[in-house]
Amino acid sequence: MNTINRRLVLGGIGALGAAGVLAGCGEGSAGNPGAGPATGDGGAKGYEGPNVELDFWNGFTGGDGPFMRKLVDQFNSENANIKVKMTVMQWADYYTKLPTAVSSGRGPAVAIMHVDSLATNAARNVIEPLDDVAKALDLKQEDFSEVVWKAGEYEGKRYGIPLDVHPLGFFYNKTLMTQAGLDPAKPPATADEYAAALDALKAKGIQGHWATPFPFTGVLSVQALLWQFGGQLFNEDSSKATWHEEPGVKALSWFTDLVKNGHSPKNVAQDADNIAVMNGKNAFVWNGIWNINTFKEKKGLEWGVAPLPNIGGTKAAWAGSHQFVLPKLKTPDQNKSTAARVFVNYVSQKSLEWAKGGQVPARKQVRDSAEFKALPEQAALATQIDDLHFPPPVPGIGDALAELNKAVNESVLLKAEPGKALADAAARADKILEANRKKYGA
Repeated sequence: MNTINRRLVLGGIGALGAAGVLAGCGEGSAGNPGAGPATGDGGAKGYEGPNVELDFWNGFTGGDGPFMRKLVDQFNSENANIKVKMTVMQWADYYTKLPTAVSSGRGPAVAIMHVDSLATNAARNVIEPLDDVAKALDLKQEDFSEVVWKAGEYEGKRYGIPLDVHPLGFFYNKTLMTQAGLDPAKPPATADEYAAALDALKAKGIQGHWATPFPFTGVLSVQALLWQFGGQLFNEDSSKATWHEEPGVKALSWFTDLVKNGHSPKNVAQDADNIAVMNGKNAFVWNGIWNINTFKEKKGLEWGVAPLPNIGGTKAAWAGSHQFVLPKLKTPDQNKSTAARVFVNYVSQKSLEWAKGGQVPARKQVRDSAEFKALPEQAALATQIDDLHFPPPVPGIGDALAELNKAVNESVLLKAEPGKALADAAARADKILEANRKKYGA
């Protein structure tokens, strides 16, 4: 199932966020040149050198994989002197193998990285700065959106070229809404509307929003709610966790109350919330945009998708982002360096095809195109683009966020009250943040 594969888009919410440190990465060894240092024209004028082969690594093992494969094949057919060889692996394996490969001089020329892993891998010297690419291709913040553009930066340098954003969206079962007397053409969009809809569903014996205690998608939902209530995960310099403050308590309380008030069963298993919507047992689920194709594959399912309802008073949603990176190797090869940049630019401009795999293109010109707007579900979630949030660009931030995962789990399983669970988790996270500052030399 596509949904289960998509769990690993969460590059920094737990162990994956720290994977970049495994090899203690410095520069690679000679003998296998790849993307060189940031020099030249950034690929703006194309590539006219001798034939080169580029290894391209990513973790697109799910339904999105064929869409990227199609783009690679198209690029290869249009660039006779560049052959891109795509290697796909599970994201968990990817984040372990990539730093090790770079350290040993066997890294790829091009790779994809989740936005919340950029800072960790930049700090560990795994990936190259890409300021030359942005400058040469005249890429600017207004070509994307402020949040996704700034997310590719670390300590004043650009390390990622945004490919997409994949936000949470509000998926709903139209058949169950109709049974409860709700209008399936008007999904609830405010806190009051949402509460009324849940009560109407409950009156018909339907537990309308199952609350999972797991990162996917319980923790992501709580993060979105925290931002909606006006809070932040960390303080301004990310030295302290702030999720235990009032907005965070309100967020986790709202989510836990789904269980306490009978809108959700207790002990909801991983992915059970989403499966229940597809099987007509659960009406509402907050899930990632990649879920669009999962729902499309379910025969007979009458469903819709909309931006997250505004529960806390401020529009906000969790999102991830895939970004192109160029792994750092010791021996530069200017031909491969230029060719890699040409490939990055090509796919970025052709990201409409990528959107069909269940993504929002990062490039504004693609989002504004008639072709993208003809993808109604993706276009609906793209309207959230300026309301999306990412974790701060801090090395090892996923280590600290893992403590938030524990707090959500304890609260939703009714083992601890939201305020205490969050406060205890914040205290543990503060120690991790301090240790990481020493580890990464910040």
